[in-house]
Amino acid sequence: MFEVSVEQTFAAAHALRNYHGKCENVHGHNYRVQVRVSGPELDDAGMLVDFVELKRLLRGAIERLDHQFLNEVAPFDDVNPSAENIARYFFDEIHRGLRTETAAAVDEVKVWETDIQYASYRPPQIAGR
Repeated sequence: MFEVSVEQTFAAAHALRNYHGKCENVHGHNYRVQVRVSGPELDDAGMLVDFVELKRLLRGAIERLDHQFLNEVAPFDDVNPSAENIARYFFDEIHRGLRTETAAAVDEVKVWETDIQYASYRPPQIAGR
């Protein structure tokens, strides 16, 4: 199995709904996002997925959130903007954007709120993978 990952950072504010603590107040983070893609086969160029393409997809997903109040940006105007839900957002966006002809699939997304804490999202195992 081959793996490729890229990372990018962005800044945003949020307020956790129903938290009942300090983080229920508006506050911000310098987030770091890591997307890991894996697959069993390489393409004709010997690559699982082009780093350039994966970075483009991640930048596109980040653009919507960078320097925003997440609680006012879909889907977080409805879904609580926790690190876990933010990781799921990036998974969905990158998964949707990956070329269908590639054998690669998004394996895991990690979202750091600080240097020492992160949340991750991994999809349920797909049969045959």
